[in-house]
Amino acid sequence: MTQQPVTRDPHDLPDVSDVRVGVLGGTGEQGRGLALRLAIAGHAVTIGSRDAERAAGIAAEVGHGVRGVDNAECARDADVVIVAVPWSGHADLLRALSADLAGKIVVDCVNPLGFDKAGAYALPVDEGSAAQQAAAILSDSRVVAAFHHVSAVLLLDESVATLDTDVLVLGDDRDATDMVQALAARIPGMRGIYGGRLRNAGQVEAMTANLIAINRRYKAHAGLRVTDVES
Repeated sequence: MTQQPVTRDPHDLPDVSDVRVGVLGGTGEQGRGLALRLAIAGHAVTIGSRDAERAAGIAAEVGHGVRGVDNAECARDADVVIVAVPWSGHADLLRALSADLAGKIVVDCVNPLGFDKAGAYALPVDEGSAAQQAAAILSDSRVVAAFHHVSAVLLLDESVATLDTDVLVLGDDRDATDMVQALAARIPGMRGIYGGRLRNAGQVEAMTANLIAINRRYKAHAGLRVTDVES
């Protein structure tokens, strides 16, 4: 008798309350904002920088128990590592930290964008996306794409108690994407929504250019909401 595979409830996500989070690029606005919100949610958060002293100074400004260290220590000490570095330094940083990131869930939220007088536009990536580039470099890590469309301005504004946005989470490892969805849901108002395999990360990263155009036109900090998906 053939045993039918067990269908997993997409809403049955793991308890991630004890997960230690590292943020590479934590001295930038996006990284600082994610570090702040996850620390407020109760996570042990470490931000990394090439300059440990700079990281420590930024961490002190963020507060809420956030620590600042060099990039290698940040990668080693965390269970989940968020990559929020500029696109220009993305590949070199990951190559340098590939051993430190081995065995980790690595969440790539980098958007390869260019800017000119007409506004933001998506840059071509040989591997297809920043997340796929990360996966190609970090063969011993579980790479997930997420947190591309969350406003750094809102993340950093502690007077904003609830962030009304969904986070598209993409990856090829179900346990890893479930964990990142659950991590996103630790931030009030935010949901992590599975968005497909890692091969589809390119259009998610590129859509950030559209959101930048929306925000400039309407003087807003728009994010995304996925309709007809129950919480």
